[in-house]
Amino acid sequence: MLDRSLLPATLATLLATAAGCYSLRPSAGAGQADFSPPRQPRAEAVAVPPGYRVELVATGLTFPTGVDLDDAGRIHVVESGYSYGEDFTTPRLLRIEPDGRITPIATGGRSGPWTGVTHHRGNFLVADGNVLEGGRLLRISPAGRIDVLVSGMPSLGDHHTNGPVAGPDGWIYFSQGTATNAGVVGRDNFDFGWLARHRQFHDVPGADITLSGESFTGENPLAGGEGRVTTGAFSPFATPGRPGQVIRGTVKCSGGLLRVRPEGGEPELVAWGFRNPFGIAFAPDGALYVTDNGYDDRGSRPVWGAPDVLWRIEPGLWYGWPDFAGGLPLTDSRFRPPGKRSPGFLLARHPNPPPQPIARMAVHSSANGFDFSRNARFGHEGEAFVAIFGDQAPTVGKILGPVGGKVVRVNVRTGVITDFAVNRASESGPASRVGVAGLERPIAARFNRDGTALYVVDFGVLLMSPGGAEPKRETGVLWRITRNQ
Repeated sequence: MLDRSLLPATLATLLATAAGCYSLRPSAGAGQADFSPPRQPRAEAVAVPPGYRVELVATGLTFPTGVDLDDAGRIHVVESGYSYGEDFTTPRLLRIEPDGRITPIATGGRSGPWTGVTHHRGNFLVADGNVLEGGRLLRISPAGRIDVLVSGMPSLGDHHTNGPVAGPDGWIYFSQGTATNAGVVGRDNFDFGWLARHRQFHDVPGADITLSGESFTGENPLAGGEGRVTTGAFSPFATPGRPGQVIRGTVKCSGGLLRVRPEGGEPELVAWGFRNPFGIAFAPDGALYVTDNGYDDRGSRPVWGAPDVLWRIEPGLWYGWPDFAGGLPLTDSRFRPPGKRSPGFLLARHPNPPPQPIARMAVHSSANGFDFSRNARFGHEGEAFVAIFGDQAPTVGKILGPVGGKVVRVNVRTGVITDFAVNRASESGPASRVGVAGLERPIAARFNRDGTALYVVDFGVLLMSPGGAEPKRETGVLWRITRNQ
């Protein structure tokens, strides 16, 4: 289905090109925005279908990433404590009071990010990415006591520990993103800040793999750019790979989906081969789904035009990273960056033919947290409502026009994607870019217990420039969408 929010920027460009009017010119992306604080969001700046209503629940949040309600219907939000551009703050679990006041429940160390929350059996479960010591799964009591259920997750790199959600089987499901963009540590990871901290850190597979032996040579940022080094896949920086080299797999792997008992203990690996499986949700029929952020055009092994996807999970499978994107091999010419060669395979043999996704989202759209409608009063039962954070061009690669800054619904039977909540503007993108007071960077969506209200977590203002990301504190918002009865 046509995404109407992209019509002015993207479709007009394509139509004009097809008519021979002018050539395609990549956009600077959704992140190119001017911003003068404070942020002053307005519900009427967000367009939703007829019969639905948007409300402001809380403003002034700093890097919020998740929301859930307790058994009494009280709203709780997590603030990340860590953001793009190495901006460290204090992660917090907050209760949003009916009058909009914020009550802190628990705080963490300045190592973030806390990337999601779910209420389960009277406590809150929080994913703690902890970029300094390794990812954890936390249990937080209503009084603020913090217990560690899982630790030692490989979250020191580009992507972190995400989730969690409670499954119908009684297990707690969470995920772990990859250390790198496409399997190889390089200059981009130094620019992200973590390579200097963790010089031996790299991706780890979820099962034993055999490498093709392809390695990549580039400058050495750890030596001030002096000299050149060669790095192989699934290896520390400046460590070449060898054809036939076997890398041992582990449960706590990069790009994995895991589960653990509610009381904690050693987790089990459900599936792997994802890049950044940020959002996790169970459908009304009990099926498990995951959103996965696609590759960027950056680093030692850049990939062009990889979509974000929505997967239906079959336990035990490998989902394609680092050699496939959305079920397609990276050797396909569509993934070749302009002026460069197509990425070759890093694995000599693949664990299984990767599945095909349920839906493919726009390139660099950053499809993140989501939930399923379960109530006819809200409508669209069985469809997934996905928060689309938006692109981070030009850092992650070029695009034709800004994408994201909205909430979409996905029919998981047909794969059709339809806009649900968008800014009232002539083009797509965050509010500060398109000149309205609406959505900036939706990062999570969660229904209340009876399914009559959809809560949308808006991360806040994130400016992008060739020099990197500039997140703005105290610009996060919690929105609520309901249907008029």
